[in-house]
Amino acid sequence: MAKALMFMGTGSDVGKSLIVAGLCRTLANRGLSVAPFKPQNMSNNAAVTADDGEIGRAQALQARAARRPPVTAMNPVLLKPEQETGAQVVLRGKRLASMSARGYFKHRIEFLPQVLEAFHALAADADYVLVEGAGSASEVNLRQGDIANFGFAEAADLPVVLIGDIERGGVIAALVGTFAVIAPADAARIAATLVNKFQGDPTLFDAGKAFIAERTRRSVFGPVPMFADAARLPAEDVLGLAGSARKPGDRYLVAVPRLPRIANFDDLDPLRAEPGVDVVIIEPGMPVASMADLVILPGSKATRSDLAALRREGWDVDIRALHRAGKRILGICGGYQMLGQSVADPEGIEGAPGASEGLGLLDVETVLTPVKTLKLEAAEDAASGLPLTGYHMHMGETVGPDRANPFSRVAGEPEGARSRDGLVMGTYLHGLFAADGFRRAFLGATADPSLAYEAGVDAVLDGLAAHLESHLDVDALLSLSREVRF
Repeated sequence: MAKALMFMGTGSDVGKSLIVAGLCRTLANRGLSVAPFKPQNMSNNAAVTADDGEIGRAQALQARAARRPPVTAMNPVLLKPEQETGAQVVLRGKRLASMSARGYFKHRIEFLPQVLEAFHALAADADYVLVEGAGSASEVNLRQGDIANFGFAEAADLPVVLIGDIERGGVIAALVGTFAVIAPADAARIAATLVNKFQGDPTLFDAGKAFIAERTRRSVFGPVPMFADAARLPAEDVLGLAGSARKPGDRYLVAVPRLPRIANFDDLDPLRAEPGVDVVIIEPGMPVASMADLVILPGSKATRSDLAALRREGWDVDIRALHRAGKRILGICGGYQMLGQSVADPEGIEGAPGASEGLGLLDVETVLTPVKTLKLEAAEDAASGLPLTGYHMHMGETVGPDRANPFSRVAGEPEGARSRDGLVMGTYLHGLFAADGFRRAFLGATADPSLAYEAGVDAVLDGLAAHLESHLDVDALLSLSREVRF
């Protein structure tokens, strides 16, 4: 029977996803079958699965670490924010509805049977299931009806490891304080604590570990030092997109406006890995850099709303000026839709019904539709004929004259569009820059011919596994797991 262990955090971004990914690779390296699982995730950075659904990008990375294909069971509930107080609810990989936050919290307990069904499906085909919680384990105001943290741990009868982040300060209070505020029955599920993201001499924290152990009466694992190469792995949260200034010697500048509902921004990761490329995130209040060689309009979870935000920042003026100066403009998914003549949402799928004027740099028009395309694709670049691998994840149909000059071909059929001057390009294909040959052709002499992006990600995952093996008693940690009860 499979064994399972759940990892929760004292807050968001304490390193839960990375710890689970590293342990997945550790177990896979030992020849064991392991599956990641997150009952409920909130992210606009999603991945298409082998069973034609979508899950959070972190769970797809964890599946890769486990050396198994990502499937919708690994993240049965995915919330994709569309506005300040609401999100699209994805259940078992398919769009269910758009709900307000209040509406979702009212009905989320109804999803628990399907969440447990997904968990048991993974457990039926694995030696271990490593479960990741969401946000903070101490959000007692959200405990009733919870399916993401202790609510799920109770339903599945799982032990919990509580992770704290020492980098942000206050880790002792965060770990000990969690025990103080949560219900005694929930506290009883915590089998151990883990201190993450340490920097410096670990012996200086010996007294801190002793204090945590004394107050919680639990074993304390770690501290786990900061893993420097984490930045080379796909980030799940937009906070992982750090702005930067152009560095001496860089030959190519890519400017990316940070849209309020930016989505699938891991499309940028292979470009960020290029030593000769500087990807600059244009924050609100900043102009789009006039020295940019390429502007990328990324995916968006709310195309019309983000298009309006782009105009409020004056970025539309900057982009047109760069186009007139002969610079290239690439739109991916929602960014592709923005580059056209118009974006219409007659059914109010992403907000209030209506239509918006596009940037007019591509002669195409888009109508949003409720049917979401979710599919892994093998394609080729229409200009070079080089292979592309990626995925489609979008709602809407785009038509117009510029589609006669496609960006790529998928199964022999034209996909995307290019302007008559060849400078403006749009595509629904996510993940295109991970194809080394295409990326090198697209960047030209700027590209590093030795960079193998996908192989590099796997090398980092192996490094992460070795890092955890060096700083954690992995066997003792895994001994806390419990057999899954069906």
